[in-house]
Amino acid sequence: MKLDLYQVDAFADEVFSGNPAAVVPLYEWLSDDLMRKIALENNLPETAFFVRKGEYFELRWFTPEIEIDLCGHATLASAHVIYRHLDYSDPAVVFQTKSGRLFVDHEDNYYSMDFPAWSCSRIQVTERVTKALGARPVELYMGRRDMMAVFETEEDIRALAPDFRLVSALDGLCLICTAPGLDHDFVSRVFVSEESIPEDPVTGSAHCTLVPYWADRLGKSEFHAFQASARGGSLHCEYLGDRVKIAGRAVTYMTGTIYL
Repeated sequence: MKLDLYQVDAFADEVFSGNPAAVVPLYEWLSDDLMRKIALENNLPETAFFVRKGEYFELRWFTPEIEIDLCGHATLASAHVIYRHLDYSDPAVVFQTKSGRLFVDHEDNYYSMDFPAWSCSRIQVTERVTKALGARPVELYMGRRDMMAVFETEEDIRALAPDFRLVSALDGLCLICTAPGLDHDFVSRVFVSEESIPEDPVTGSAHCTLVPYWADRLGKSEFHAFQASARGGSLHCEYLGDRVKIAGRAVTYMTGTIYL
């Protein structure tokens, strides 16, 4: 069996930036075990697999360790592959996922994703979080999937040097850290509980939590956001009440073939 493989840098204007994802188009679903092995072999933050079902695509995402229920950058990367490499011409692509239907609009290599908005509840700042991050946040929240720590300045976010062993023991899949930005409405970094991905370069799904928080705090609905990882990535976001728009660009880094 041979499978096409695309590696795409999402939320990026050029290669070697943004967040890399592998994308594997399928004609029919492989076994879960085989998809996990492919994701582990790829050793990227996420590998996306999709199967076309008439007017929509079924889409699943795997890290090197587990299947996850929502991934922004690998969704953007999948849309990029569909439009750029598979000659798809409709104005929007529809994905059926474990998080429901997701819609991605496309114009001139700019992709706008329609994702769910996730609320979060304020909780007490704990010593476990402070020790894990090596700095004490001013606020701490627990969301649907992720924990979020709020700091005072962008410099605080960039200076974080977490103990990833302690981060992996915290609640939630991701630990989002955020603060007001200097040149952007807000900045963030995202630390992950998996040992294989200690820091995610650019995390679209984290903005399902970030955007509602900053909309309430800043009293506005549109944002220019920046994820301040080593690779870095820019996102344009819009708060729509129960949904968020998360938009950015993508570039193809590599195409290849998987032999099974």
